[in-house]
Amino acid sequence: MKTPTPQVEIAGTGRFLPPNVVTNDDLAERMDTTDEWIRTRTGIRERRIGDPSLLAAEMGRESGRKAMESAGVEPGEVDIVIVSTATPDRWLPSTACDVQTLLGCDNALAFDIQAACSGWLYGLTMAEGFLAAGRGEVALVVATEKMSNILDWEDRATCVLFGDGSGAAVLKPSDGERGILSAHHRSDGSLAELLYRPAGGVRMPLDAQVVGEREHLMKMSGREIFKNAVRSMAEACDQAMQQAGLTGDDIDLMIPHQANIRIIEATAKYAGLPMEKVYVNVDRYGNMSSASIPVALDEAIEEGRVRPGMNILSSTFGAGLTWGATVWRT
Repeated sequence: MKTPTPQVEIAGTGRFLPPNVVTNDDLAERMDTTDEWIRTRTGIRERRIGDPSLLAAEMGRESGRKAMESAGVEPGEVDIVIVSTATPDRWLPSTACDVQTLLGCDNALAFDIQAACSGWLYGLTMAEGFLAAGRGEVALVVATEKMSNILDWEDRATCVLFGDGSGAAVLKPSDGERGILSAHHRSDGSLAELLYRPAGGVRMPLDAQVVGEREHLMKMSGREIFKNAVRSMAEACDQAMQQAGLTGDDIDLMIPHQANIRIIEATAKYAGLPMEKVYVNVDRYGNMSSASIPVALDEAIEEGRVRPGMNILSSTFGAGLTWGATVWRT
């Protein structure tokens, strides 16, 4: 299959991470766990946990500002702001509208998407379509996640996995050489209760009983999530590479969702990629939901792991269940 001509490219990236580092040993002081138990099962050594007063929109402002600076874009030039978050500061209005205001992107259309860990790649595809259709020239796609606020800190199997952070990218029309080559996204709502928050919406509004029973916090069936994540991310990688007219041999770097080192290793194996071609930072940040990929991308660029002319593959999986993969050329 012929490699498609890209219409939209990533012109700049940025990230924000709360300064507070929480190690596995720190968690072991407050719950029945150990560094070895967490590390051997997940690959995670530490994560960032934001101050209770830190807002998702404030983190999004910081990563978005850095992405715009990287791309050489002024706030008034941004035509669309898409924010992925599973941890909005409030239900109305959207976090995107708050981020838009904080950044001064007064001319932009702004809205949220909620696809959990898959949200940033979903947003990338939505922004690509917006620009390719000629509806604008500059898009800002932000993922900002305050996961620490929705975790059950009495559930040691789940709370040790996650961290807080934000990543962003600016998209512009491509010159035909650099840019997004393909994307494949799927979802399966029949598996929603493998990873979800039972209460807090219209279905089960918050009240004292709900909060007392901790039903407003995230629940996860770890073993089932693992099996579905590996299978779905592998399928998404295959589809995205086929659409791009590429094979695993053509991929220079894989930047996957950073949920668990075992999931990352299994996905890389299915994609035919050695771990030397996979960017990993789950050990330092844990699972930042949809912020994982843009944070890792920005770090990889800063470290020189991403260079002009490379083929980059990203894959993800999250609550919904949702999953997907994207291939682009730098």
